Amino acid sequence: MTSNAASLKPKAHSESMNVGLTAAYRREMAKDLSDILAESYRLLIKSHIYHWNVVGPLFKPLHELTEEHYKALFEAIDIVAERIRALGHLAPANLDMAARFAPKAGEAEHLTAASMIDDLIAGHEAAVRLARTTATKADDHSDVVTADMLTDRLTFHEKALWMLRAIASE
Repeated sequence: MTSNAASLKPKAHSESMNVGLTAAYRREMAKDLSDILAESYRLLIKSHIYHWNVVGPLFKPLHELTEEHYKALFEAIDIVAERIRALGHLAPANLDMAARFAPKAGEAEHLTAASMIDDLIAGHEAAVRLARTTATKADDHSDVVTADMLTDRLTFHEKALWMLRAIASE
C-alpha cells in the first residue's frame, strides 16, 4: 500500500510521452528552461532588492520600474516552470538547484542607482541571449509552444532594457 505522502512526491512524466518531441529534446529543453528560470529568479531578486534600496534623484522612476519588473518576472517564472513540467520534467525542486537563483554575495549591496541600472541591464542582456538561443533551438525542433513562450520573454526583456537605458540616459 502506498502512503499518501509518497503519492504526493513530484514525479517527472514517463519518457514514453508521444507529443511529437523526442525524449532527448524534452530533457535538453527542460535543462535550458531551468537555466532561464535561474536567470529570471536572479533578476527578480535583484529587482526587488534594488526596489527597496534605491536612493537619489533616480529613486522614483527606478523604484516604480523595478516593482513592475519583479512582478512581471514572478509571473513569468511560473509560466517557464509549468512549461518544464509540460515537457515531462521536474522544475528545479531542491536547494542545490535554487542556489543558482540567488545573486552572488555582495553583488547587489551598496550600489548607486546608476550601478543598479547597469547591473539590471547586464542581467536582462544575459536573459535575452539565453532566451534567444533557447527559442531558436525550440523553433528548430518544431516546439512552437516553447518558442512562443520565449518570444514573450524576449519581448519583456528587450522592453525592460529600453526602459532601463532611458532612465540612465543623460
